[in-house]
Amino acid sequence: MSQAPMPLETAHGYAPPAVTQYAVFLDNRVGKLHELLSAFDHSPVQVCAISVHEATDHAVVRIITNDAHATRNLLRRNSLPFSVTELLVIELTEGHSLERLCLYLLGAELNIRFAYPLMLKPNGAPTIAIAVDDLTLAGQILRRKEFRLLGECDLPKPAVE
Repeated sequence: MSQAPMPLETAHGYAPPAVTQYAVFLDNRVGKLHELLSAFDHSPVQVCAISVHEATDHAVVRIITNDAHATRNLLRRNSLPFSVTELLVIELTEGHSLERLCLYLLGAELNIRFAYPLMLKPNGAPTIAIAVDDLTLAGQILRRKEFRLLGECDLPKPAVE
């Protein structure tokens, strides 16, 4: 079944709100995760989500913060190797469940490469970060289905003292 071509202004003019994920590569040794997180404790950057994937000799720590630019600088300053991926962050509410999110993306044959929850709930509702094959198409579909997509500006900022 083929779809009607998308109008050019829609295809080229829409960019969903996204957040930057940093995948930080660490030696799999005692205390390395603590060292990484300690670097954030001494900065104005707040870690909003974390996922740790361990292997025998290394670990990949995926983090989302409330300030991508400052995070990049912090990681460089601490000589930590990292890669960057743009993710969608979606609020899950009544009628907009994780099951529905998966169903709508399945309907478009979009693959969810990985997903993990945020520790902070910007509006009091559960939120999940997902990496998908096509960020723009996934964003368009979820917006059409009235899911709330969050960008970095929607993530909580520390209180100014």
